[in-house]
Amino acid sequence: MLLHVSNLTKRYGHLAALSEVSFSIRPGEVLGLIGPNGSGKTTLFECLGGVLPADAGSVSENGRALGAGERKARVFYLPDAIAPWPTQPLRWALDFVLGFFDGPLAKRDDVVRQLDLDPLLDSAIGTLSKGQRKRALLAIGLLTPQPILLADEPFDGLDLRQTREVAETLRSHAGAGRTMFLSIHQINDAARVCDRFVLLSGGRVCGEGTIDELSRRAAALDSREAGRAERGSLEEVFLALT
Repeated sequence: MLLHVSNLTKRYGHLAALSEVSFSIRPGEVLGLIGPNGSGKTTLFECLGGVLPADAGSVSENGRALGAGERKARVFYLPDAIAPWPTQPLRWALDFVLGFFDGPLAKRDDVVRQLDLDPLLDSAIGTLSKGQRKRALLAIGLLTPQPILLADEPFDGLDLRQTREVAETLRSHAGAGRTMFLSIHQINDAARVCDRFVLLSGGRVCGEGTIDELSRRAAALDSREAGRAERGSLEEVFLALT
């Protein structure tokens, strides 16, 4: 097991955005964080990525709790809907990230090719379309050296073909040993790319595992849901467990 998140809690006054969230992150997997808008997905990523302080809970590696600095060495958080260095060309941003984080320089050309970014390298990031900017941000994330990449909504703004190509790229990097933890609200996208899932609803984890494991849990909880859940649809499983 790479990391274990235990009882992570984040409150805003009387509102619990996250409530005792616990799950594991395994080496080299594509883990999907699934939940509707407002379920706490972004808050969870911000806490794991060090953007927000959690009110309670811990992140541990092999049974040892990690401090904030140790966690930053293991996790890189890629937020959704941002445009870093908007006046700078994409080429500059990729080279800056590689130099600042001491990233994998040998992978630069492959990442540019996989995400079809060569025509955009001399374009200012602020001038890119939503889909182009999403691919540019993913390239930045893939060129960081931390073993775990947290990507918030990696397919947002992409068309069907681009979604499939990006999914293949993420899977290829996971196959090479990088762990991907993806926050995805489109369940069909999640089912295509992820190995396991963490189901989040109302700030609480309501399931963790593969589709088959979650299907069996859903069927065991309520026999009325058994027929639908056993058919293996992640959407039906999510509805049954939440």
